[in-house]
Amino acid sequence: MHRRSLAGRLFLAQLAFILCVSGGIAWGLYQQAEENTYEETGSRMLAVAGTVAAADTVRTAVDSPDPAGLQDYAREVMDNVGVDFLTIMDTDRTRFTHRNAEQIGRPYIGSIDPALAGESFTETYTGTLGPSVRAVTPVYDDAGNVTALVAAGITVDRVAIARDARLPELFAIDAAALAAGAVGSYLLSRYLRRATHGLGPAELTHMYAFYDSALHSVREGLLLLNDQGQLVLYNDEAAVLLGLPPADPAVRCRELPDLPGPLASLLRSGRDAREEIHLTGERILVVNQSAAVSAGPHGRRFGTVTTLRDHTDVESLTGELASMRTLADALSAQAHEHANRVHTLASLIELGRSDEALRFATADLEQSQQLNDEVLAVVEEPAVTALLMGKAAQARERGIELDIEVGPETGRFSGAGLEPVELVTIIGNLLDNAFDAAEDSVRLYLGSGDGQLLIEVQDDGAGVDPEIIEHIFEQGFSTKALPQGRVLSGRGIGLALVRQAVTRLGGSIQVLGGPGACFSVELPLPDSASTPDPQTPGPRAEAAS
Repeated sequence: MHRRSLAGRLFLAQLAFILCVSGGIAWGLYQQAEENTYEETGSRMLAVAGTVAAADTVRTAVDSPDPAGLQDYAREVMDNVGVDFLTIMDTDRTRFTHRNAEQIGRPYIGSIDPALAGESFTETYTGTLGPSVRAVTPVYDDAGNVTALVAAGITVDRVAIARDARLPELFAIDAAALAAGAVGSYLLSRYLRRATHGLGPAELTHMYAFYDSALHSVREGLLLLNDQGQLVLYNDEAAVLLGLPPADPAVRCRELPDLPGPLASLLRSGRDAREEIHLTGERILVVNQSAAVSAGPHGRRFGTVTTLRDHTDVESLTGELASMRTLADALSAQAHEHANRVHTLASLIELGRSDEALRFATADLEQSQQLNDEVLAVVEEPAVTALLMGKAAQARERGIELDIEVGPETGRFSGAGLEPVELVTIIGNLLDNAFDAAEDSVRLYLGSGDGQLLIEVQDDGAGVDPEIIEHIFEQGFSTKALPQGRVLSGRGIGLALVRQAVTRLGGSIQVLGGPGACFSVELPLPDSASTPDPQTPGPRAEAAS
């Protein structure tokens, strides 16, 4: 069975409604035409009867002993005016005139009491000629007394003929209204058919149910924005990722919430985006955006469709991998340095210079032990200790002096319950950037107080250009020049990983002044009873700035 579309059903319903309305209008116009015809006929008969009653001929004749001459007068008036009867009668109903001469002298059939009381009136009554519309008017003498009555009338058949003469005009008006309604309904049906793609109510209901289920079951965030940058629709995952309230079908448009600048700019701009990385608080989102355009060669733009994919876990694993790579590079440098020394010892022994070999080994042992004692004396966290031992070896290889300092209020640095991987990510990447920028020395400061852990890394290089400070933490941004033709896949990721780790720990990072560049990180300690303001720098940061 063919399922009629919603547009077709609406058209038939509207057409039936228009037919009913036009039929009612036609009936009302017919009744009004009939009423007007009877009223006009009554007024006309009243005018004829009043004119005859006021004629001197009638007033004189009704007072005479023999009013028989009135019959000729009445017939002449009936022929000239076009009324069916004109009856002049005495006050006792006795007819002086009638269209049928045989009825003269007989009593008039109809109402006369109002006329006897001096009031002219009209009525529809069935007399000797059948149903008729008649008017009855009194005849007065000079003293103002009612001396006779005049009744003028026309049969209902003739009234119906006058009424029916108006029907073509009425039917034409009704047909025009019907045609206009049908055309309007057809145009509306065509528009609705285009808008609904010819689907019926059942198909639209099923489509809505399926699409709504798909919208809320998909594991990616989905946003629909109109051209004014307002949220029209979003699913449950998008509400979780952006901190939106649960979607409410009753709210047609919702303003965008407070979002980080780059993401808010992307959503409001409506530009196309593919696999862009954006941060929102503690989340890392992969964003794709494209325009919503209707089908056809001249498609209309309705807004944008944006998908959000949570990339936080993947980026966290990437950060851990980068941290482990940093630690591995540091340990590799330390192992390489140790291998060189072992080779030196072996060569001295082979040359028979055992005394020199002993002195070299003793000096190397003392130097290594001194470094171990210096690091172990201030740092208890094993992962951070290993990192610093490796970084110290890297610094020696590159001819850079690494100064590690722990604040007096800190005692032995332990990280106080912070994730070791996050600390390795922050300290390792900051030291790597400092080594690249330093000329002679790098200073690492570790301190704590007021529930905050402070990490500062400062180099004696050229510093950071103020114009790029706000961009250095963006993923992919780097100021390091590469040889021509060389591509570095990890370029511009170190400081981005640092910022992500700091954000995950609820801390803050700043670029301070000094000689060279100084990166200051403040992290709230998990076992601290106080909740510090991440935007407020600690005492060490204030001193460095």
